[in-house]
Amino acid sequence: MLHNTSYIICHYAEIGIKGGNRNYFERILAKNIKEKLDKELPDSFEHIKRISGRILVKLSSSEKQIKNSLNTYYLILTTTFGIANFSFAIESKQDIKILKKDCWDLIRNKKFKTFRITAQRSQKDFPMTSEEINKEVGAYVVEKSKKKVNLTKPDVNCFIEIVDRRAFIYLEKIKGPGGMPVGSNGKALILLSGGIDSPVAAYYALKRGVKADFIHFHSMPYTTPASVEKVKNLAKILGKFQIQSKIFLVPFADIQKEIVLKTPEKLRIIIYRRLMLRIAEKLAQDNKYLALYTGESVGQVASQTLENINATEDAINLPILRPLIGFDKEDIIKKAKQIGTYEISILPHEDCCARFVPKHPEIKADLKEVQIAEKKLDIEKMIEKAVEKIKIEKG
Repeated sequence: MLHNTSYIICHYAEIGIKGGNRNYFERILAKNIKEKLDKELPDSFEHIKRISGRILVKLSSSEKQIKNSLNTYYLILTTTFGIANFSFAIESKQDIKILKKDCWDLIRNKKFKTFRITAQRSQKDFPMTSEEINKEVGAYVVEKSKKKVNLTKPDVNCFIEIVDRRAFIYLEKIKGPGGMPVGSNGKALILLSGGIDSPVAAYYALKRGVKADFIHFHSMPYTTPASVEKVKNLAKILGKFQIQSKIFLVPFADIQKEIVLKTPEKLRIIIYRRLMLRIAEKLAQDNKYLALYTGESVGQVASQTLENINATEDAINLPILRPLIGFDKEDIIKKAKQIGTYEISILPHEDCCARFVPKHPEIKADLKEVQIAEKKLDIEKMIEKAVEKIKIEKG
């Protein structure tokens, strides 16, 4: 008879090759799972443990409660970076007789014509090999069900894990998002515009284990609050992948007016972006962010030619990371739809960079020319004033 205790077994992939640092990544992954469960399904689990290459969640809910909360469990675990796959499992015993009966009890009410048993023996002193377990349990199921074994495309696959003096069985491996646990690779500040690209760049930052906060430049009160509301909503969607974030809202209209009055028209966009990066760098230095992220892709718009990227990047010393640098627009849109940001990103709004746009922006900026043009601006004072007026929202 099956034991009543239910578990979620979370497997990881990339963490497993981290050698002596694996414990560090395992601890962060377990912490992230716990925090998300505490937030969405408090009191649904007894504990979370790391055992032999797995994260084991012991559930305290009844079978009925687990079924009622399945969608929430799925949402939590399919958006927790670091998880390669996860399974809802039942604990059995490291006794082949009990294992045979428990596997049969688990699948007997399923509709199937073919099946397979897939055992994994992480505990090597167990007296049977994985192949021997497969054969023994498989023969028992054949005897009971009169059904056939199919090793390639079975209707039912019963998984057995022999690990840490325990045994677990389950019928499904659910794909996780992969990547590295958020927070395991430092924190960064992401320039979030409200368009399609930057939220996708944020997603890829989070997937590599980077804890992300956001900075958004707006032109209120000369524009509507639409871009700010979009960024708040985008940050909320990206919040599925991390526990909490901040949004730094930077008023940029006064800076734009000064740039328009004092610098050549064709260089406005370049100088806008150089000022944005300087303000972001100042925030990063004050808050210990290790890098900036943008949604830039080579050649996608005038400001993203290699010459213009070089001219803007020259303004600061902090690393600027661009996960989408080689992506086609179609690739970016596809990912935006997949992660749920696309429908918000395409809503109309007035981008601050769209104000005072030159008819013929420079597409191959000369860095020396840009630097000369900037000498007419009091850069330090502009940064200082902008930082003083920043408002911080929760993501």
